[in-house]
Amino acid sequence: MSISRREFLGTAAAAAAVPGVLNAAPAEGPHNTPLPTRVFGKTGQRVSILAMGCGSRFLMYKDEDKALAALEKAINLGITYYDTAFSYGNGLSETRVGMAMKGRRNGVWLTTKIAERDGSKARAILEGSLKRLQTDRIDLVHVHQIAGADDLARAEAKGGVIEAFLKAKEEGLIRNVGISSHTDPVVLADALTRHPFDCTQMALNVALAGMKSGSGGMVINPELTTSFEKIALPVAVKKNLGIVAMKVFAQEYLNNKLPSGKLIQYALSLPVSLCVVGMPAIEMIEENVNIVKNFKPMPKSEMRELSTKLAISHKAEIDHFFAGHQDC
Repeated sequence: MSISRREFLGTAAAAAAVPGVLNAAPAEGPHNTPLPTRVFGKTGQRVSILAMGCGSRFLMYKDEDKALAALEKAINLGITYYDTAFSYGNGLSETRVGMAMKGRRNGVWLTTKIAERDGSKARAILEGSLKRLQTDRIDLVHVHQIAGADDLARAEAKGGVIEAFLKAKEEGLIRNVGISSHTDPVVLADALTRHPFDCTQMALNVALAGMKSGSGGMVINPELTTSFEKIALPVAVKKNLGIVAMKVFAQEYLNNKLPSGKLIQYALSLPVSLCVVGMPAIEMIEENVNIVKNFKPMPKSEMRELSTKLAISHKAEIDHFFAGHQDC
């Protein structure tokens, strides 16, 4: 089953309505960078279109000095957006990011993610994140990895994490509240519809990652229409959210199918603000920076051809892998 022209153009039209989404421009304000930037949705801030993922790939820098050197390289090359989470090494990633960003707070965008669904426990983790990141406010905190409908119900219940994060935003500890998912685009779309999120992070790649809800839990499916690109992304665009594409390489699964440049180009040709990529080697940081410096939108015909081809052969397997995957 291929993506219909009407469906694809609908998403593209929505993107055109969002200022700065597909047109990179020089940075404004404190986020000065030689890299192309885009407006991060309703936040109004500009961020580099490439983000440094500080999850499992970042933790492959086992030596602290090497990890800090990688962050220093990313900063010097113009990456202004850093994506971490409490669950990445039980706070280790946040700690190292905080060390590297000390004294640079006004020049970078810090995002962290918290998976706890109980509001009081999430608040305690948030207070720890502030200390580990060595800051008095975090630019964006995501409700980390919403899975099925039951999971969302726990997060949005009275006393749940969504309520806690919105209160922390009122207090000025969080500038923006978001939600991430790489398993269920239907549930993510529901969450975005029902709650006043500022940003979202979702699995967006050329193989059309995304599963769907089914009775008794997740249902692995090869349907090309059941994807974050087709279900959750249009909701986020309509609400002018800051949109982060993740799983661009599908945890390296797609790297032997297409060159990294094509994978990044596809993701950034969607109506997103930026893509976050894990880069476990200095050479990969340099390579990906060069890719985004030369970014040009991929023709719609090429996007349709690549996504149809790769989704038909690989979507079900990728969905199955991400069903139990914890590293956003």
